[in-house]
Amino acid sequence: MSAYDDKVWLSRYSPDHKSTRTVDFTDALAMFKATARRSPERDIIRYFDGHITARELDELSDAFAAGITDAGFRPGDRLVIYAQNIPQVVIAQLGTWKAGGIAVSANPMYRERELEEIVRDSGAKVLVALQSLYRDVAHRVTRSIDVPIVITTSELEYQGANRGPLQDVQRIECPGTINMEEMLARLRGQPIPAIDIRPDTVALLTYTSGTTGPAKGAMTTHRNVTFNAQTYRDWLGIDHDDVILGVAPLFHVTGLVGHIGLSLLTGAPLVLMCRMDPAETVDTIAAQQATFTVGSITVFVALMNAHNATRENLQSLTKICSGGAPIPASTLAAFEEQFGHYIYNIYGLTETTSPSHCVPFGTRAPVDTYSGATSIGVPVYDTVVRIVDDKGADLPQGEVGELVISGPQVAAGYWNKPEATATSMPGGALHTGDVGYMDEHGYFYIIDRKKDQINASGYKVWPREVEDVLYEHHAIREAAVVGVPDAYRGETVKAFVSLHPDASVRSEELIAFTKDRLATYKCPRSIEILPSIPKTASGKILRRELRSRS
Repeated sequence: MSAYDDKVWLSRYSPDHKSTRTVDFTDALAMFKATARRSPERDIIRYFDGHITARELDELSDAFAAGITDAGFRPGDRLVIYAQNIPQVVIAQLGTWKAGGIAVSANPMYRERELEEIVRDSGAKVLVALQSLYRDVAHRVTRSIDVPIVITTSELEYQGANRGPLQDVQRIECPGTINMEEMLARLRGQPIPAIDIRPDTVALLTYTSGTTGPAKGAMTTHRNVTFNAQTYRDWLGIDHDDVILGVAPLFHVTGLVGHIGLSLLTGAPLVLMCRMDPAETVDTIAAQQATFTVGSITVFVALMNAHNATRENLQSLTKICSGGAPIPASTLAAFEEQFGHYIYNIYGLTETTSPSHCVPFGTRAPVDTYSGATSIGVPVYDTVVRIVDDKGADLPQGEVGELVISGPQVAAGYWNKPEATATSMPGGALHTGDVGYMDEHGYFYIIDRKKDQINASGYKVWPREVEDVLYEHHAIREAAVVGVPDAYRGETVKAFVSLHPDASVRSEELIAFTKDRLATYKCPRSIEILPSIPKTASGKILRRELRSRS
């Protein structure tokens, strides 16, 4: 029996934490309905000066379900949500479940080609989009792909302050689409038919570049959502008296589970701010007395540098987790010195429905003395993580290999991609593509990536996608993209290109070219023009050599 079978990490658990958890609810909708019955008049969403109670959210999501059902949406159909962190995301997600459907997350930074890929792959019957995103991007997608139902909404709804990121927003007419607020007002109070949701029913399609290439929709089940929402609750001691600060994007699995799911489970109000602005966030923490949040380390670095960031303003924020990108020990120490609060490292992937590991609450993460890597913690409840070699055999403690995760939070597979599922999740165990080791105490460390995937501020970037865009430029002969260290983002995108004979172009022009075609986080921050791209004798690009140039 190996150390992984022995679960040596259980020795790190506090006495009141058992390794096995009985999940309170069979599905995410039942989870919310229990909260709505228990505390109907308590706020469950706060948005600037607006608020929505659990009863109101129940009524609004009922109306949303009635609206899409009347328009032809059926159980098992998919609905894409393309918006910022606004209340309508929660309304649409709950309404989709109440109609028996699958909610599909789309990054609001996506450009046309990226949104089209998700809409086409998911076979979505409904698109819910911010008015500005419909005008600027989505209307072209719905022209090229038949999306029967398009619903638009404004970030100005459900509040009246119009401050921060909302101060310059204008309402936009979107002819040919359904206005979400008018639909909800018309159908509020209309009964909806009962639907059958089971633990293995798919609740979400969360798209990821994964470890092997183009975007794939992870099939996140209701069991996955309820298990890991409860993991957040129990691991960190969250209850209805907490206040959840929604800094993680709601399209991301962290926001979907660590913000929305946790709020629906506990009844703790979820505070949304549309887009993250550091100074506005500091003011919001103070005004709302936020107690918990989870986000990328770049969020907390930004808060440290906000002009109004004081101990007093952040005194309530005592439960903080960060994941998605490596966290330097020096940053943890600097944040704690400035505000008096420790940031708990957390690790997970889209395919693990957010956390598979977390530093036990009330302890400090050890730091690897050789690499300087801060530990990602220990496996959470009912989760087994192994370190394996290239043949899949377990490696001893301290030896470096790939992390393979098994547990109730691992997604059911990839949407319409059985081969990718079989490769990445054989037998239901996720081969993460991340390389690390487990120490003798059961703490895990990530020290590298098995593949060439780039992790920029917690966002996953696949080099091939950026290279394909660069190849669209008439001057480009060869292109290669790598991740390079970045003090703020952890890692950032850098491109190397060579040009066709007699072609001429400046790096700045190429960067601007990518910005018109890719989400901002995918665009190269720098592009170096070389006479030729270094390659092996067989023609493979020498990415290691390119990284060494940076």
